Amino acid sequence: MALACAVGILGVVVPVLPGDILIGGAIVLWAVVERSAVSWVVAVVAVCVLVLGHVLTVLVPGRRLTAAGVPKLVLLAGGALGIVGFFVVPVVGLPVGFVLGVYLAEIARLREHSAAWTTTVEAMKGTGLAVLIGLCAAVLATTVWAVAAITT
Repeated sequence: MALACAVGILGVVVPVLPGDILIGGAIVLWAVVERSAVSWVVAVVAVCVLVLGHVLTVLVPGRRLTAAGVPKLVLLAGGALGIVGFFVVPVVGLPVGFVLGVYLAEIARLREHSAAWTTTVEAMKGTGLAVLIGLCAAVLATTVWAVAAITT
């Protein structure tokens, strides 16, 4: 279980594996094996933390980017190129493709490097914030499980 959680945490930072699902699944499997009220409470709390973290991962950076004036179409372009990048360049293709997609969409929209780069930097900050929020949720859920596993 600890190995699955560790790999899940790595999957949150490096978007190769679905880290939240791996961590949540491992903790729920632990609760099934343990068959105690404490294990089920821990599993529910951990899954709620992961779901909340996932929701915040989407909402908080999205609001930040909207407040910075980044149009949704630009974010969609970044997301589309990020998905392509994920398959073209394993491991690092997703974030590189996202940033490149945002930059290219902004160059096409604004026709000026400095303005496009400013928006791209905001998109990178938003992406970093999303990864940080997801990492915090994954570590918190794993910590809740680890404390319960050690003390019970």
